[in-house]
Amino acid sequence: MAVIEYDAYKQKLLALEPTLKELEQALNIEPARKELAELQIETEQEGFWNDVERSQRIAQKIKRLENKIKKYDHLVTDWEDTLTLCEMAQEEDDASQLDEVASGYETLEKEVGDRRLAALLTGEYDANNAILTFHAGAGGTEAQDWTEMLYRMYTRWAERHGFTYQLLDYEDGDEAGIKSASILIEGDNAYGYLKSENGVHRLVRVSPFDANARRQTSFSALEVMPEIEDDSEIEIRPEEIEMQVFRSSGAGGQHINKTSSAVRLIHKPTGIVVACQEERSQIQNREKCMRMLASKLYEMEQERLDSEVTGLRRSQVGTGMRNERIRTYNFPQGRVTDHRVGLTLYRIDAIMDGDLDEIINALATADQAEKLKNAHQ
Repeated sequence: MAVIEYDAYKQKLLALEPTLKELEQALNIEPARKELAELQIETEQEGFWNDVERSQRIAQKIKRLENKIKKYDHLVTDWEDTLTLCEMAQEEDDASQLDEVASGYETLEKEVGDRRLAALLTGEYDANNAILTFHAGAGGTEAQDWTEMLYRMYTRWAERHGFTYQLLDYEDGDEAGIKSASILIEGDNAYGYLKSENGVHRLVRVSPFDANARRQTSFSALEVMPEIEDDSEIEIRPEEIEMQVFRSSGAGGQHINKTSSAVRLIHKPTGIVVACQEERSQIQNREKCMRMLASKLYEMEQERLDSEVTGLRRSQVGTGMRNERIRTYNFPQGRVTDHRVGLTLYRIDAIMDGDLDEIINALATADQAEKLKNAHQ
């Protein structure tokens, strides 16, 4: 009987081979190998490291190319190993390897899904790190507690993907939760994966803060921006910036630094405010603030361009208004609904623990379909 099951898995594995070839083309793996080789040769040239900014940008690009190629090569190796194991076990009618073959195939399906999603992320800054800024909506402690829950959801998502995150700014809630926070998530395509999370998130639950256990609705707004590594791409004039310094205090009210090392920048023409208190050095916090400001100005420009092209302005997520919600998390019913693609999932606990990939995949696929449709109009 094991022979029949092995044959079924073998056919499934062989059916993946054309998909792997398609992914190689879609991800531009061969051009990436060529570009990586050229950049590595460039780093060996005399005086390369003298230009610190340029050398750092190229080093970052090399790292991204290496990771992209490594993930694809790892996928192919896993496919070859699983197919070989399946064929050997089938030939020997060895039922003891069936679970390992089944597990290997399931892992391959997930890896293929991940690479397919990566192939859809072709935007200018999709490969960049992501800056996430959380704002509690109206509702006091309820909204602030909900904002902290979202904060945890996205940091758990980052951990699941092997990404790292840094706390940039944090303001505690009045009694519980957080009023606002900013984090930098570092990893390949972090912005591409998370850009669709930009918007207002709605919570429905029985309030743990209400003695009468009444159902409450709360809102939290999330801004998602690419980290602009080269802020020379965005013009920011020194005279347009007002800098303020203050003492740093971390999550939960824990004191990070007793000196006034935290930095707040105000961009006078737009009124944009950014702050960073993660570093002990005022200079380092200012540098991070400048990158955050460049990211916000980029987003503002994209909104303007979108408005000109489509006549429709994207939601202003910073306001936390109800009519701009993108997703509802309904705890009494155990469901999460994304209103843009009409997707409803009944596994709210897993999603709150960072299992967002099905939603992110659905949004990326819908976005790609819309782009193709618009391109043919």
